[in-house]
Amino acid sequence: MDFLTSLDFWLWAAAIIAGLLYLMAGFMKLTRPIPDLAKMMKWPGDHTPGFVRSIGAVDAAAGLGLILPLATGILTFLTPLAALGSVVLQILALGFHQRRGDGTMVLPMNLVLLVLPAFVLWGRWGLFGL
Repeated sequence: MDFLTSLDFWLWAAAIIAGLLYLMAGFMKLTRPIPDLAKMMKWPGDHTPGFVRSIGAVDAAAGLGLILPLATGILTFLTPLAALGSVVLQILALGFHQRRGDGTMVLPMNLVLLVLPAFVLWGRWGLFGL
């Protein structure tokens, strides 16, 4: 089977894309001033800086967890666990944004950040039993 059509290729692609998106979101929430974040998305202006920074740390940890364990071959069981945590995070984020009334603005990104880790979870844990 050609590597580009193999399931492993698509699992790596999904993990890398989701991981980079989570890392970018986490870095942004960890480093940008809250007023600047509030201009980009409404919710950071409505919550404490500690809450926003905590979400940023969770996002960054998810991004690292989706990529690093399998890339290094160290503690590979952490990748499907990071994928599971990312799925839970996005389910909570969907409810959070829906309750705030800004669900339609962020829904597409939340769905991408839900589907990609769900695929990684299925492939890395459910299919291969890592």
